[in-house]
Amino acid sequence: MKLFKKTYWLIYPVLLVLFLFTFDQIYTTENFFLKAGICGVLAFILSPRKKIIQTQTGKIKQITWLFLKKPILID
Repeated sequence: MKLFKKTYWLIYPVLLVLFLFTFDQIYTTENFFLKAGICGVLAFILSPRKKIIQTQTGKIKQITWLFLKKPILID
């Protein structure tokens, strides 16, 4: 989990590139902006979110993701 806490921001660009490569193989179109738009929306939906939560001790950063059961707290 320590590695995920440090590199969670890399998931969005990696998902975008992965979707671009797979979308290019499946659906061949000449319009690059259409491909990039669809892949960008998919990567945004599946990427982790960072929230700032107010607690009694102060503000805490929290990472939530579709594929994680529990949120991860960052100090």
